Amino acid sequence: MDKSKKKFSFVIITFIIGFMIAVQFQTVQKPIERDTRDIWQLREALLKEKELETNLLKEIRSNDEKIDSYESQKKQSKEQTLKNTLQELKAEAGMTEVNGPGIILKIEPVMENIRLGEPVTKVISPDLLKRLLNELNMYEAKYVSIDDQRVINTTVIRDINSDTKIDGHTIKSLPIEVKVIAESKQKAEKLYNRMQGSKSTEEFFIDNLKLTISPPSENITIPAYDNPIHIRYMEPVKDTKGGKS
Repeated sequence: MDKSKKKFSFVIITFIIGFMIAVQFQTVQKPIERDTRDIWQLREALLKEKELETNLLKEIRSNDEKIDSYESQKKQSKEQTLKNTLQELKAEAGMTEVNGPGIILKIEPVMENIRLGEPVTKVISPDLLKRLLNELNMYEAKYVSIDDQRVINTTVIRDINSDTKIDGHTIKSLPIEVKVIAESKQKAEKLYNRMQGSKSTEEFFIDNLKLTISPPSENITIPAYDNPIHIRYMEPVKDTKGGKS
């Protein structure tokens, strides 16, 4: 019985010793990794991390500034669009001075009648001016002025107390100039050629007036319309809330 106990104790001790030797061998084979850097290497690594953090913060700040800039440009773009639209509307209404290629028509008394001592025609009839305007528009005139008075869509030419008036402006004496601007240089030349073969010259001559058509010019200036524009049959839209007026 004692021998059995001794054998059992020997086996247990042998097993424990073998286990310890195995553990020690495994530890030697795979030693635990340690951070062997000194304090200066650690400081350098920390500095790199701080630099990375600083760069990231700069990038975030830069992106925020770009977003603010985009928002500002977007707002300015809306304002500029409104300004451009207003300017276009003013130009269409004739409220701005315009410059471009075109021709100048000169209306004056017939010189032959002056030499013969006949009465000099000092006025021009509204009907004659209207026919001239209709012809110019038919030949694609874009802007027109008569005696430095801008002609727009609402312009009225009429006889008041034997005076020819253009929107209240009286044509007091001759000669006067009719300035015409076309859309392009080519259209200005086309307008000139058509007016050269027009019957307007004969119609003016019947009224003892001479119509002279100048060659096309690339630099014709027509003034802005300087009379108040009266708007009728129009009223502001009422403010609506929730889709109900």
